[in-house]
Amino acid sequence: MENGTIKVPTMAEKMPEGKKPEVLFWVGCAGSFDDRAKKITKAFVKILSKAGVDFAVLGTEESCTGDPAKRAGNEFLFMMQAMANIEVLNAYEITDIVTACPHCFNTLKNEYPELGGNYKVIHHTTFINNLLKEGKLSVEGGSFKGKRITFHDPCYLGRANGIYEAPRELIQKLDAELVEMRRCKSNGLCCGAGGAQMFKEPEKGNKDINIERTEEALETQPEIIAAACPFCNTMMTDGVKNSEKEGQLPVLDIAELIAQAKDL
Repeated sequence: MENGTIKVPTMAEKMPEGKKPEVLFWVGCAGSFDDRAKKITKAFVKILSKAGVDFAVLGTEESCTGDPAKRAGNEFLFMMQAMANIEVLNAYEITDIVTACPHCFNTLKNEYPELGGNYKVIHHTTFINNLLKEGKLSVEGGSFKGKRITFHDPCYLGRANGIYEAPRELIQKLDAELVEMRRCKSNGLCCGAGGAQMFKEPEKGNKDINIERTEEALETQPEIIAAACPFCNTMMTDGVKNSEKEGQLPVLDIAELIAQAKDL
């Protein structure tokens, strides 16, 4: 498939040529089908291409990791989805996977091994940070220099897998001012989408979680809310709309920040 002028190869195209990519980019359901998340996918693909990373995607052979089914309690459906994916991944002898979705990251990394899927799985914030450390990518603040940016920790990236510093280091490399919410890192608050809550209406209560979380972000008086998960992006964007700041306060993925700073 084509992404602008960037060729995004599939594993099905690579294999007949006897080529194995350095890393498989697991796009995920949101990154494939959600219009907002597609922009995150495109930004990350631009970064991979700019850094000269040899990568490929599964394309139509990629299916849902099974995370929503498992969180909703349907273990049988999860196992069916997971084992179908593992069969494809193992057939291609995949060893390294990068993904921009913490839900996919957590499921592939922590729940596939017991089903026979053993891979080195890395989140895109860590991957981008490593590209910078290895000198394969450089970044300047550009339009983000001096901007107040607050970062929302995705549950499956932070508390579930202990990854807090990579996204923050990337924000600081933009010469931006990182402003922390009062609940952050290991004390962070969920955006409200995890546990398959993304796909249902909230139960009645005093306030929706995403509204609560967005209000905490607004307390920092940010110019940008940074996220590192397509689900979090949706929930925080909805929270911004609720606060009537739509169009004034962008919610951007870390990959988008880096890509825009580089003007990729």
